[in-house]
Amino acid sequence: MRFVPQLQSKMSLHTRSQYITSLLFALITFPQFSVIGQGKAEFNILNYDAIADGKTINTQAIQMAIDAAHKQGGGRVLFPEGSFLTGTLLLKSDVELYLSKGATLLGSTNPKDYPKLDLSETEVSSKTDDNSKLALIWAYKAENISITGNGTIDGQGRELALTIDSLYHFGQLKDPKYSTRRMRPSEVVRPKIINVLECNNIKVDGITIMNSASWVQTYELSQNISIKNLKVNSTAYWNNDGINITDSQHVLIENCDINAADDGITLKSYFPDKFSDDVLIQNCKVRSSASAVKFGTASFGGFKNVTIQNIEVYDTFRSAVALEAVDGGYIENVVVKNIKATNTGNAIFVRLGHRAEEKPGYVRNVAIENIDIQIPFGRPDINYDLRGPEVDYFHNIHPMVIAGIPGHRIENITLKNVKIQYPGRASKAMAYVPLWRLHTVPEDIKGYPEFSKFGELPSWGFYIRHVNGIDFKNVDLKLESEDFRPAFVFDDVKKLKMTDVSLPVNTKDQIILFDSPNPVLSTPIEKWIKVLE
Repeated sequence: MRFVPQLQSKMSLHTRSQYITSLLFALITFPQFSVIGQGKAEFNILNYDAIADGKTINTQAIQMAIDAAHKQGGGRVLFPEGSFLTGTLLLKSDVELYLSKGATLLGSTNPKDYPKLDLSETEVSSKTDDNSKLALIWAYKAENISITGNGTIDGQGRELALTIDSLYHFGQLKDPKYSTRRMRPSEVVRPKIINVLECNNIKVDGITIMNSASWVQTYELSQNISIKNLKVNSTAYWNNDGINITDSQHVLIENCDINAADDGITLKSYFPDKFSDDVLIQNCKVRSSASAVKFGTASFGGFKNVTIQNIEVYDTFRSAVALEAVDGGYIENVVVKNIKATNTGNAIFVRLGHRAEEKPGYVRNVAIENIDIQIPFGRPDINYDLRGPEVDYFHNIHPMVIAGIPGHRIENITLKNVKIQYPGRASKAMAYVPLWRLHTVPEDIKGYPEFSKFGELPSWGFYIRHVNGIDFKNVDLKLESEDFRPAFVFDDVKKLKMTDVSLPVNTKDQIILFDSPNPVLSTPIEKWIKVLE
């Protein structure tokens, strides 16, 4: 055993005697552990007959170490250097999984090694049936849990998903949502790597997570979540969201490097009476074959008091940031600032929709500051092994979209210190919406929320529709080549303010107002205005 000198010096002789007695009792009861800093017990999985050959299934051995740590009142389960193959592990209260440098936790490629947990005591089973209840690491109703270290978790997701696909076609595995058009099993039968449900005090720090068969990691209906210094490299299969936070409070995501074949960092809400609150996402780097940071699309409850800052986005197919409330939920008090995005399909997308039976939700109080975005002419994810699905119509480059629905406007949006560079090169022969046909742009109220879902749009910079209160300050739009469309189109926009807007051409009709009365404009902007009746 190793004792920490600082701990010894602060103990009285009586207290130290009691402490040593308890440790001796623990050594008799659980002989396969040692003691590390601050009196924390360490359980080396090798002492539970785990074999580091990458071939032997170690599920039982590792679970024994976790159970022993939990029964001892908490401790660290140590993964030393080597490759450890395993199926589903259940992480329990007061237990830390520590992956040493050179340690790899390998997910089994046999779907039988991922049993479905009994969630009969929770409403989750009936609410979130569009994502997997299977995972390599499960935590349910636990507290004070952590996964740390410098090692790697490799889900071997492509091999696992292809095995699942084969078993489905052999009739040995049921999948009611199998996609025959896309020729792949649904998310319901593909395991995640980490699935945390109804837990408190969760820490994930320092590790590398790669190759998931589905979403990489989900934290649902939980509180006090800290995800830091994480590297996620998961482009093995479809639906590889990097980090998913669902209806959880007090969340920190910091200093993470995400490379995902779907959305990078996502907030979701499946419960009308639940919401995510007090979320800080900062100092992260994201590459995504969908959107880098996204709210939704599941948005039955809400998202409030969220800050997204100091984010670098690159080679991302859709939006750098997407804020979507389409299932009756709400988005409120969100700050998006210091976003640098290169080679991304869209800058920021804000959408209020109504695809659920419940009454529409709302989007209000969103501040977007200090963003610098570069939009390419070609698709940004061309070098991905798994690329996002192309839209099924001819179109010119889409502008940034902020869109509510008739009778339900997005409220109180500010955009300050905004730089966006567009490629231009729009062609009327490719697609054309003349200004007299603005009313033909579809509302798509019940559609899947995506900036490309409106079809061809009549502007190249911003398309703003059904908004009450939007303020532009110091906005600089640039074009690499000419574009025949105006820079801005405002349709049913109330309380519009524009100050210090810079456009690449000094011509008229660059800002179109349609059913958007009484804007407040700085003097140089007035020359670009055209009002449509």
